[in-house]
Amino acid sequence: MAMTGLQQLQGLIGDILTYSQVGGAENARVIPLQESLQTALTNLQSELDATGALVHYGLLPSLKADRSLLALVFQNLIGNALKFRRATEAPRIQIESLRSRGEWIVSVADNGQGFDPQYVEQVFLPFKRLHGKEVPGSGIGLATCKHIIDRLRGRIWAEATPGQGATFYFTLPDN
Repeated sequence: MAMTGLQQLQGLIGDILTYSQVGGAENARVIPLQESLQTALTNLQSELDATGALVHYGLLPSLKADRSLLALVFQNLIGNALKFRRATEAPRIQIESLRSRGEWIVSVADNGQGFDPQYVEQVFLPFKRLHGKEVPGSGIGLATCKHIIDRLRGRIWAEATPGQGATFYFTLPDN
């Protein structure tokens, strides 16, 4: 019991450090978002295999961003799709991009548990968790995503339906 508490505390401290150390656009250069996505998928490979998840994606643009920060965004969004999956079927995750009005909109959609839309703003607040302690995590992953996307001069939001999944969107300025 004490060891579990210590591990949770260490995880929380690590997450807080990650959140506080997020830089801005100073390391940004034009990168293929596909590379950041591949890094995230590699980092999550054991969880993807364990859950039988299927991840589909199309071509993603090359944009001015920080490669490792965008990998962290993808890793958090895909990781949440795995964590909040439905028990009755394997996770299906669809990643797409669309150019609109001088920016790119990237979406990460899943077939998971979803959540009540009334909480759509709260999910991006640090330490705000919609699920109880039975689901592991510190409640800072989506806050970190928002912090990163804000620093890269983009926006992030979500749409969800309980029991039917969620779609997270973020924008980045076109080059």
